[in-house]
Amino acid sequence: MTEHRQENRRLWNEWSDDFQSLWNANTADGELPPAPSPFAPDAPGGPQPEIIESVEGKKYVELGCGGGQGSVGTAELGASPVVGVDFSGEQLRHAEQLRDFYGVDAQFVQGDVTDLPLADDRFDVASSEAAFQMVEHLDQALDETRRVLRDGGVFVFSVMHPLYEGLDPETRTIEESYLDAGPREVVIDEGYESTLTVFDRPVADLHNALVDAGFEVRRILEHGNHEVRTTDPDDRDLPDILWEVPHSVRFWTVAR
Repeated sequence: MTEHRQENRRLWNEWSDDFQSLWNANTADGELPPAPSPFAPDAPGGPQPEIIESVEGKKYVELGCGGGQGSVGTAELGASPVVGVDFSGEQLRHAEQLRDFYGVDAQFVQGDVTDLPLADDRFDVASSEAAFQMVEHLDQALDETRRVLRDGGVFVFSVMHPLYEGLDPETRTIEESYLDAGPREVVIDEGYESTLTVFDRPVADLHNALVDAGFEVRRILEHGNHEVRTTDPDDRDLPDILWEVPHSVRFWTVAR
């Protein structure tokens, strides 16, 4: 594991409780915490039935699963078996709690997405949400993703949009080069010892890396900030520019 990955893992182990508390902050008493699936009808960009009609009965893996939200949400849609992989033991502890809250069947495994502890051709479907931008060697992670997917398997790959990441919303200017993939250090809070290292790759580089790893890209979807997009901007104290740039980019791909 590279130095960047080791530092990121230390941060996630330290930050996990606070991060998951923020994620669940709007959960009312008696309600289940949110567990969105990229295959749900209300997922960003919506489902793509011409690529995969349903995940019911499909073997599914979430790569960089964090607190397990995508794994649990996809298990709720009928995928089976469901496996989530993450390098942070503390994040996986939260994932197991979420699984138990929902009462679904999902297995969580600690491992690095560039060296997955999984068998070849094991899964029908895979997804990764806001995780691979923390991976220095993207080609290795995508090669591993392709290895564990059967031929014709579907991979939904989503990361923060590099334009959004380089934007200063207060000045409405690009503070980071769109063409420079990084690394870039993010200070989460002065209370944490570690910083987060990310790689803001141009959309073309992401697309080409997927193709080089053996994926056919069927759809590229750019999404607005979900919370902002679904709220009247007049009621929110947010810079207008957040309504004008994509928050994330999502690739729907098929393993060749």
